[in-house]
This record gives sequence, C-alpha cells and structure tokens, in this order.
Amino acid sequence: MTDNKRLITFDGTVNFRDIGGYQGASGKKTKWHKIYRADSLSSLSDNDQVRLTEMGVVIDCDLRSTHEQTIAPDKLWEGAKYLDCHVYAENSQGDLIEDDHQLDEFLHQIPKVEGYLGQIYQNVLLSKEGQAAFRQVFVQLLNLAPDKALVYHCSAGKDRTGMVTALILTGLGVDDKTIAQDYLLTNELFPYGLRKQIPSDSDMIKLVNRMNVTAGEGRAIKGITQTLRDGFGGFDIYFTKILGFTQEDLKKLRSLYLE
Repeated sequence: MTDNKRLITFDGTVNFRDIGGYQGASGKKTKWHKIYRADSLSSLSDNDQVRLTEMGVVIDCDLRSTHEQTIAPDKLWEGAKYLDCHVYAENSQGDLIEDDHQLDEFLHQIPKVEGYLGQIYQNVLLSKEGQAAFRQVFVQLLNLAPDKALVYHCSAGKDRTGMVTALILTGLGVDDKTIAQDYLLTNELFPYGLRKQIPSDSDMIKLVNRMNVTAGEGRAIKGITQTLRDGFGGFDIYFTKILGFTQEDLKKLRSLYLE
C-alpha cells in the first residue's frame, strides 16, 4: 500500500486510522502503514478481513473489557494474532487517584489535570492494569516484522484507543498539540466513516485547523501527556522505569517507527 490516508474506510468499522505522517523526534515523521488505531472490529466483512491481510496487519490488540470482548468478539482475519490488552481494571470501580499522591521514587508530584475525563486517563496511566496493557502493545511494536503492521482498538476508537495513541506518539516525539488533534479527529471523521468516504487532503487540513485543542475534550488527553512529562519527568522514564523497557528498546522503537 502506497496511498497515505489518515482515515481508511471498511464495511464494518467507521474509525480505522493510520497514525503515520506526524512530525516526530529528530525532524523525522511517524511511518505510514505500520500502526493503526480503530473502533470495534466485531463487524468486519469478509472483504474487510481480506483487506487487513493484504495490508499486512498481523497484530490485533483489543483494549476493551472482558465483557465487551465476550458480547462482541473481534472477527479475526488470516494471519492475525489476537491479544487481550484491556486497559481498565476489571475488579474496581475506576476510582480516581488521590490529590496528594506522590511518585516518591521519581521525586515528582502527579499534576492536577482538568476535567473528569482527563483524570480517568491519568488514572489509567498510573494503574497496574493500564501499564500491563501498554507494555503488551509496546512489546508487539518492538517485535513487529518490517513488512507487517499492528492495530489496537476499543469500542468507539476514542478514549482507550486515544490513550494508547497518545503514549505511542509521545514516545515518538510528537508534540502535545498534534496528539490532541489526533485524539479529536474521532469526532470530526466519524461522519466520513459512516458515509464510507475518505476526506480529501484539503478537507483534512480544514478539519485539523479548526480544532480548539484548549477547550473541552481537547484538554482531556493532557491527562496522559502532562502526567508523563510532569509526573514522571518524561516518556523515557515511564517507558524504562515503569513499563520495564531499556534505553536500547526506546532507540529501537524510534528507529522502527520514524522516517
């Protein structure tokens, strides 16, 4: 596949997107056709499944709860490996973190983020369940064959998928504003997916330019980016000290997904 498109239309999904083409670290851009984010993959058509095989997508990371996975299981395609990567703890009510919680071993204070949704995102970043899911995704990315691709998804392709996207893009050096715009694209591109259309390049530019990432939902994703930066001292520390990877792994991640 050589056509670089942000939104990819399928019969059975409306929010399947490529996270390639974003400005990242060292003046490089995130690679196209390697990492995809999506909504539910439970309604894929036979044609969708063939296309995913042709696209080289071999890893399916399901971020949904066990209940969601049971009532609407993914329709797997030839060559796909399925992974349960649910990000929410399934034995709790998702209580928010305490305001005075300290990250003592890193000598950082967890920042206060605006809005309940942003606090939920922050809580997942700090939770053992969330960290285990994030680690699974990164392990797959680090071991993905050069000619293959990976997709991760939840139900609508926004909140849980947005968290993982924010983490990946932060690791690749993409700035906060761009990460927030990618997060908000779910709202803007959903009608295109429903109509089985692909927005033109000029349409996409207009959509992105009119986004107010400092208002409403645009601030929510800072629960991830701000906590990584101010709570942990940066993605590198979170990736190595919390998720258990090495500096060599981080170099490899960036070499694999930046060009």
